[in-house]
Formats: sequence, structure tokens, C-alpha cells
Amino acid sequence: MTGSLMTDIRYLAPHTLDEAVSAYADAAGAARILAGGTDLLVQMRSGMISPGLILDIKKISELTEISETPEGGFRVGAAVSGAVLAEHPTFGKVWPGVLEALNLIGSTQIQGRASAGGNLCNGSPAGDSVPAMIAAGATVTVQGPGGRRDIPVEAVPVGPGRTNLAPGEILVSFTLPPRAPGSSDAYLRMIPRTEMDIAVVGCGVNLSMKDGVCTAARVALGAVAPTVVLVEDAAKALIGSKLDDAALEAAATACRAACHPIDDKRGTIVYRTKVAGVLLKRTAGIAADRAGRS
Repeated sequence: MTGSLMTDIRYLAPHTLDEAVSAYADAAGAARILAGGTDLLVQMRSGMISPGLILDIKKISELTEISETPEGGFRVGAAVSGAVLAEHPTFGKVWPGVLEALNLIGSTQIQGRASAGGNLCNGSPAGDSVPAMIAAGATVTVQGPGGRRDIPVEAVPVGPGRTNLAPGEILVSFTLPPRAPGSSDAYLRMIPRTEMDIAVVGCGVNLSMKDGVCTAARVALGAVAPTVVLVEDAAKALIGSKLDDAALEAAATACRAACHPIDDKRGTIVYRTKVAGVLLKRTAGIAADRAGRS
């Protein structure tokens, strides 16, 4: 490691969530959570952060488990890696878009470590799993000194590198709702390279089809604004349609209108805005095919 790192960093691997929350709160902002470490270690090596305490949460069973809820949904621990989730016998069949988004993060080696919890709490507008989770209607459970609370995934990020988690709060798990018949999802991103790159634009679509008509939809865009955007007007354009060209163009227009991107070396404002509409059409088509159009 570089010389910019502190040499007196403490490491703690609690076995209970109460112990973790207590230590995290007591650190008064000087602690960092270690789940997969794929963002944390990079930030430490670059000198961006120098935590006084590293809190390893992988020994807490609730944060590393995948379970089905009584209603038929899924509860995924915040520290579950993409590779572990891919091995689950039914999750990828029910939520293929969420799984493919999480497994676009980095290389095979990274996917063995990176978690959806870390991807969300890192606060990047380009995090791949976040648009897919938002499109899925997922909620998160967080626990802090004041107890537990459940919030929608879209309410967690508040800006690049920032979340609305209160001091001492730890992300515990994601809950994905039960599936209605004829429902599915998809996630696509545009990247400059063929793999292992950061999204220029990411698009998650979750929808339900009945007799060829879209009866429910959620659309989310990543890397086009300071936070991932839930595009409600795009969903409204899809609902009640047979996903014909007019409906898809209306949804694409709504996506373009929701974009507030930046110019950088990976894409211009004009380019990102145009790609958002293109990805909406392609992602909605894949989700509809998976759901069964007829």
C-alpha cells in the first residue's frame, strides 16, 4: 500500500449486527464498512480515505444470506456477492435483470467479492446494480442506533459518493417484491469497451404483460444525473400499450427529458441523452420478451 495510508487502522469483524452498529456509531464517522472491499480498498490505496476503523461485516449471517420471503419475494443480504447470487437456484429466473446488472460489475474475480450493498452505498451514479434494483421496486433495510427502518432503494443516494443513511446506520439487506404472473425485467448499459468498464448510461426496466398489453412498469436510468433516476413518465408511457413504436418513443422521450448528465471523457451530454432513449427501447423489449408478450 502507498505511504498515504494511516498505519494505525483498527480492524473489527463482529458476528452480530448489534455489535457492528455499536462500533460503527462509536467511530463517529471515522469507520468504513468492508463488504467486498472492491471500492474501499481502491479508495484507500489512492489516498482518498484513511479510515480509523475497518468494520468487516461478512461474518454477520443476516448480511450474507439469501432467503425467500413469505409473500414470495427475496431478501438478499447487503454483503452477498454477485457470484453467490448467481448460484442461487431461482433468483436469476425471477429477477434476471437484477442479476445481470450485478454481474456486470468488474471481472469474474471482482464479482466474487462485489456486493449490491457496496455498489449502492458507494454512491456512484453509474453503479450498475442500482438502476436494476430501483426498477425492481426493491427496498432496503438499514439498522442504526435508533433501530431499523425500510426505505426504497431510490431514496438512498443523494449525490455522487453520498447517501441519506443516518450516522451509525448500516445497510442490512435488500427486499425484492413477489412477482406477478407475466412479469420480468432487464438491464442494459452502454460502455466504451466490450467489458469491465463504467457505464456511460445504464437502463433498468421492470414490467408486467397481460394479453400483449403492458399493465405495470418501472424504468430507472444510471449515469445521466447526480443520482440514479426513477423515470415515472417513461413507465406511464409504457403502461396500457402493446409496446408499439409510439409508446416506446414516448418512453424514450421521457428518458431523454430526465437526463441531466455531465460532459466527461467517456461521453458528452448530448451523447448520453441520446443513448438513454436508445437503451430504453432495447431494454423494454428484452424485459417484455422475458415476461411473455402474448
